Amino acid sequence: MSSETIVPTQNPKTLDAWIKLLDGIHLPVPCHSHDRVKSAIADSRRSLRDIAELMQDSPALVLSVMREANRHTHASIAEPAENLEVALNRLGLARAEALLERLATAPAEEIPLALRQLQMISQHASQQASGLFASRLARLWQDIHWGSLLFLAPLWPLALTHPHLLEEWELRVVHRGEPAPRVERELFGVRLLSLCQALAEFWRLPTWVTQGYHLLQEERRLLVKVMHIARDHKSPLRQQQRLDADPALRRWLNQPANTVLLANGLALSSQHAWSSPHCLRWQQLIALYLQVPLEDVQQQAHQQAAQSARKHAQDGIFHPAQMLIWPWDAHYIPRGMLPAEVPDNEALGNWRRFCADLLTEPSPFSNAIHLTRYAREALQACGMTRILLLMSDKTHSYLRVHQLAGLPEQAANLTVPVAQSKLLQRLLSQSAQLRLTPENHAQFAALLPGSLRVLFRGEHLLLRSLSSNGRVVMVLMADQGGGPFSEIGVQAFGKTAQCIERALATFSARNA
Repeated sequence: MSSETIVPTQNPKTLDAWIKLLDGIHLPVPCHSHDRVKSAIADSRRSLRDIAELMQDSPALVLSVMREANRHTHASIAEPAENLEVALNRLGLARAEALLERLATAPAEEIPLALRQLQMISQHASQQASGLFASRLARLWQDIHWGSLLFLAPLWPLALTHPHLLEEWELRVVHRGEPAPRVERELFGVRLLSLCQALAEFWRLPTWVTQGYHLLQEERRLLVKVMHIARDHKSPLRQQQRLDADPALRRWLNQPANTVLLANGLALSSQHAWSSPHCLRWQQLIALYLQVPLEDVQQQAHQQAAQSARKHAQDGIFHPAQMLIWPWDAHYIPRGMLPAEVPDNEALGNWRRFCADLLTEPSPFSNAIHLTRYAREALQACGMTRILLLMSDKTHSYLRVHQLAGLPEQAANLTVPVAQSKLLQRLLSQSAQLRLTPENHAQFAALLPGSLRVLFRGEHLLLRSLSSNGRVVMVLMADQGGGPFSEIGVQAFGKTAQCIERALATFSARNA
């Protein structure tokens, strides 16, 4: 094993490793939902349906109950519980109450943003499924409702532990159109759909959930054939004739289980834009499934989105219903494609104070750690969110982490051999600054050691080497979350680096 490898920060690369990791994650339940459900269970007047309806405010709580019920039901004895009422009935109120006591809770605003965003998409999908399909398939409304809510559940723990991977996947696959297989194998080591299906089967989620993932992977040819027919929505008669000519395809399309996939496809694609080709494909497919005009589906989908927003909207969470009042061709732009926010006056005031202290003579710093910690805080004050300060040994053989911010704690133990990177060798030869952008990222990122690339995912990065007494002693790496920099942030980074370099010179002169 090379000395630059950080084993604890390595992501799993196999299905078994991912399942082991994600199965052990305890999803936080909002305190208000936890308290309401706990009170309802203690109230003898409440029915199982009442309790189930209260639980749906917290998707994490629904998943915990379903997993617990199915964990204690042997696969050879019974099918997985297909809805929450069945799961509560199997579990019993006493065991459900005991489960509640074991669950982690947190105020809603303290639950990580990526998890809340993904769970909101699941709630939107459930609302779409209930509005579009449940009235037509009334006998199966619970299966449709709960299956739609839980379809994306395998991604929920991933959003809690590895939100940056999901954000990068969205940025590259959805917004930049990179091939999903290549991106997923680079980020996860496995296909994302395979991981979702494997975890859904391991948790014994409702059959319609696993059937949806099976369809996306093993029955894509049939899905493509149906989508081609669905595109011909202006000629319903021709659509019907094509389906009548292929009875097997018609039976496949008409499976009630497909409602779960259709609702989630619509909810996910509408996050980007209601007018996008991807969203239109799901709307056309739903119109074909329901045998109604496309305009009716679009109208109903917009109504259900508004209904979902009234129920599920949260501060700081984007809901696609917001785009219904935007210009029709508007698109939602994720954080990774927007320039970082400009530091406010208070932050800039703090930054100027840090820089003034770094320039103070004689040096006010008691030791190198004191100086580099102050340097890190100065970089944070100018808007940098992920920071690495690496010190070189006397022979420029390796770099060792001195300070970090916004990165895994394990990275503090990182040692990087310089011989393995021509870019690091160049930076250590003299003071220099390099800015990585989407235009040059592929060229320069390939010259960085893998242990550094994995810490700074994204296409925007600043690197700067700093000298003391004519010799490079430190390399700074910083970004603003991997997305585009604010130009003020870039300028402040350069000035901060100059101040740190002056501070290093003053500190070494004092010691001499």
